[in-house]
Amino acid sequence: MARDLASIARLLGATLVAGGALGPKATVASAVPVGDFAVVPHPQFATLVVGSPDEIARGLDDPERGDLLRLAVVVATGPLSAVPDGVTALIAPTVDPSVVLPTLQAVLATDAAAEDRAVLAATKVLALAARRSGVAGVVAELARRLDGWAVLLDRDAQPIASAGAGALHIGDAVAVAFNRPVRVRSRALQVHPVGTDEDMSAFLVVTARSGSTSRARDLSSQAAALLDLLLRTHDGSRTERLGRATMMRVLEDGGPNAVALAKEWGVRDRALAAFTLSARSSSVDAERAVIHWLEDLGAPHLLTAAQGVVTGFVRAEHIDEIADRATTFSVPLHLGLGSPSALDALARSVEEARRAHRVAATEGRSVVHYRAMPTVDLVLDRLAPGDARTLAALVDPLDDDLVDTLHTFLAENGAWGAAAARLGVHRQTLAARVRRIEHVTGLSMSSADDRAAAWLALRARR
Repeated sequence: MARDLASIARLLGATLVAGGALGPKATVASAVPVGDFAVVPHPQFATLVVGSPDEIARGLDDPERGDLLRLAVVVATGPLSAVPDGVTALIAPTVDPSVVLPTLQAVLATDAAAEDRAVLAATKVLALAARRSGVAGVVAELARRLDGWAVLLDRDAQPIASAGAGALHIGDAVAVAFNRPVRVRSRALQVHPVGTDEDMSAFLVVTARSGSTSRARDLSSQAAALLDLLLRTHDGSRTERLGRATMMRVLEDGGPNAVALAKEWGVRDRALAAFTLSARSSSVDAERAVIHWLEDLGAPHLLTAAQGVVTGFVRAEHIDEIADRATTFSVPLHLGLGSPSALDALARSVEEARRAHRVAATEGRSVVHYRAMPTVDLVLDRLAPGDARTLAALVDPLDDDLVDTLHTFLAENGAWGAAAARLGVHRQTLAARVRRIEHVTGLSMSSADDRAAAWLALRARR
């Protein structure tokens, strides 16, 4: 536990005079007798300089030593007649003067040992994350341990991995790592080179919202060394992910190749159901959670992950089990489930799962079955194929951007501000797009009937 000046004052029963640059929340780094004090302390950490009132007074009166003492925190073991301007001091402690320095050194040594043990324990967890999930696992675990965010950048300022960081955080990380002259919004950023000199391979940029700054620095340094090893070593987990992603594309494309691949992958079923899963928190490894579920069920790892969203296939008999696990997971998850489809035609199930997942994420629900959605169950499933095609034709003239705009606008119940924010565009841009949609489709977004028809058309569109 890092000690600040206020806690040290309470420990000694001393009066804190915060006249210098260091305030009550300044972290205490060390304690030395006034006779041994000769090194300028770090401006962000407090060095306690302990002496009798006469020793402290003589040191402050000396022009050369006085300037140094103003950068530290003087601790007078008795009453001090006057504290000069610009000096931070602890005066008149209630403990015996002879034990002030030993007490401070013992407390700081105990705290330093506790910090070391915490860093050691966290380093072991980082090593385990490296073995299980590679670079991404280390970065995610580090961000969780620091209760902040972490970004790993390559030498070209491109993100390799990040956790807990948004676009603004990544921009700040690039600015501080490469000394770019832009305004940085985040505070207390730490930059840790991954590698040395000519062998520099990346930069790790972190920030901690709370806790010890020194612990964050030490733990991040350990993580940087671990990442250096991972970046120079063949990453088997990454190769496995790339292989699974390639094979998943073959399954989704369907046809004889999909059937043959499924058999080689150990799938003996004639049909599979697609699922799409994401976690509300970016610190949760949804892919690892699904792999663990499939291992418990004795099912092959038919899945791939991109940007925190996992898409895969399960046997029909496992659909309810996957749904139950997603519902009871320790953090909120969003799961969309498609209907079972033949091995040579899985694309439809994938599209259903993605649509159901979008509904789950938008409405904050844990699990959504595509076939159980009211617009599907009560309307689309009851239409003749020709009628469904006629309904879908309402939005066929729209390109992909306008389809996405229409879906978002309707999903946000016609709220212009919320829809524009979700799309990442200005309200005027959204208004122009909606006018274009109305012109192309002949539907009016101010009409409840037309909005309902547009929503059903989007659902019917394949």
